[in-house]
Amino acid sequence: MSNESPKTFTIKNYGCQMNVYDGDRMAELLSAQGMSAAADKANADLVVLNTCHIREKAAEKVYSEIGRLRRRDGSSPMIAVAGCVAQAEGSEISRRAREVDIVVGPQAYHKLPEMVASVARGENVVDLDLPGLDKFDVLPKRRKTGAATFLTVQEGCDKFCTYCVVPYTRGAEISRGFAELIDEAKALVDAGAKEITLLGQNVNAWRDGEQDLGTLIRALDQIDGLARIRYTTSHPNDMTDGLIAAHAEVEKLMPYLHLPVQAGNDRILKAMNRSHSRDSYLRILDKVRAVRPDIALSGDFIVGFPGETDAEFEDTLSIVREARYAHAFSFKYSPRAGTPAATMDEQVAPEVADERLQRLQALINEQQTAFNRDTVGKRTSVLLEKPGKLDGQLIGRSPWLQSVHILAQGLSIGDIVQVDIVDAGPLSLKGEITMRAAA
Repeated sequence: MSNESPKTFTIKNYGCQMNVYDGDRMAELLSAQGMSAAADKANADLVVLNTCHIREKAAEKVYSEIGRLRRRDGSSPMIAVAGCVAQAEGSEISRRAREVDIVVGPQAYHKLPEMVASVARGENVVDLDLPGLDKFDVLPKRRKTGAATFLTVQEGCDKFCTYCVVPYTRGAEISRGFAELIDEAKALVDAGAKEITLLGQNVNAWRDGEQDLGTLIRALDQIDGLARIRYTTSHPNDMTDGLIAAHAEVEKLMPYLHLPVQAGNDRILKAMNRSHSRDSYLRILDKVRAVRPDIALSGDFIVGFPGETDAEFEDTLSIVREARYAHAFSFKYSPRAGTPAATMDEQVAPEVADERLQRLQALINEQQTAFNRDTVGKRTSVLLEKPGKLDGQLIGRSPWLQSVHILAQGLSIGDIVQVDIVDAGPLSLKGEITMRAAA
């Protein structure tokens, strides 16, 4: 435990885009207190591990990371464990890893500066409060951003899928206010953002009175200087007709939809408490494709859920073939303490789940490669976001969220350019500039 106030910090984010957003906000909080991001991360005075509980053995990986923070001289930086593992493990973290000074859940990180001050006075701090959206009232105004940035509009989840810890680590579904979001979006654009991705555990559950996510997207469309809008992650039950219509009517809304289904068999979906069926999910995709034929679809899948048979897994493969994904995430089921699925009978053998995952990922990779190759020969816009490995190379994103590598001498991050797609691989595209696009 430190008895000095830290002057430098580093934040290590794990997992989802929400954690990236939270990590950026924590950096803003610490910077507002006079701390600076450490040039040498290995020697930062304060290390914040912003954790995710979705992946298998997430907690054990955090403990391993804590152990690696001990320096050769035996000292350790001030250590804060934040995020969903912090919420799930609580004071157990301090008991198992005495070098941890702060344990803070994802709804209480706005108190981080005062926690750091408490540690400097010789105290350990654990704060797992779930105070709704209080943190957004006290977080500093956002003054820095990249060309593409995130805006959290909704947090928490009321769906209670039987495999998922999010309702327990992030709390109930809560939406931020419409006017607050519009003001923050305008500030992000003023700071240089060209693209905003709206974030939420169930982002399309966002509501403010009669206003839903489709209404919010249409309002964002009116902001001068904002060129692109995206949103993630969605739940099938909240895909309203108004939101689907926005994909046809709002030019700034990019043709990309991440809509997790998790499995292709109705019995497994019911056991997961997904509250949609295979057929209802596919009908949503048909509706979206009807209004936006060039939509790129993305999904999430869990294989080896308790009781899943070979035939039920084949239903998952068949829904992937029917849906025709441009991209998808897939995972083996792994039990999470406190979730109903963790105590279900007929847990699938690891070797069976491994084999199923390999087959599923092979099919998804085949579809992703095919989608990328279908882009070759097209002319499209690309938002340049970061430097590439080659001299003069910049990397950007197509409207379909593909990574595009471009030799772009004389151009800058944040520029939007028209490119011809000339080559494609499984993970990225190669483009040649034709002209700069209108922002």
